[in-house]
Amino acid sequence: MKIAALSIAALLLSPALYIAEAQSQTAPATEQAAPAPAAGGVERAIFSHDIQNREPTDTITQLSNDEKKVFYFTELKGLSGRKVTHRWEYNGQVMAEIPFDVGGDRWRVYSSKTLDPIWLGEWKVSVMDENGATLSVNTFSYTAAPKQEQMAPATEK
Repeated sequence: MKIAALSIAALLLSPALYIAEAQSQTAPATEQAAPAPAAGGVERAIFSHDIQNREPTDTITQLSNDEKKVFYFTELKGLSGRKVTHRWEYNGQVMAEIPFDVGGDRWRVYSSKTLDPIWLGEWKVSVMDENGATLSVNTFSYTAAPKQEQMAPATEK
C-alpha cells in the first residue's frame, strides 16, 4: 500500500512526466526521434562594387579590368560563436584568406580584393567553416575592358 500511495503521489506531483512517458510509449517509431536542429549556414552571398551600411550596393557576376576592387558580402545565420573564412581563389591558387569570428545568430561580414588588371578569368570565393568545410561558393568573371576607339581629329574642308 505504501508503494501504491508513493506512485500516486508521484503522478499527482509530476503529471507531465507521466504524460510524456505515455506519449513516448504509444507514438509510432518515426515520430519518437525529434529532428536534428538545422545547421547554420550562408543565407546570402554577393559580389558587389561596394558595401554601405553593412549591405552590398549592387550584385555583380562580371567585372571588367578597368575596375580593380571587388567586395564579397555574406550574411550568416545560426553560426554564432564560430569562425568562418572567405577564401579567394584565382586559377586554382589561393590568393587570400580572410577569417571572421561570428558574433551573433545573424551576422553580416564582407571582404574585398584589389585585383591586378592582368588577372583575367574566373575568380572563386568559398566560405569555409573552422573545420575547413565549404559552406558556400560563388564565382565572378574578371574580363578585359572594351577598348576605347580613339577618335580621329575632325578635319575641316
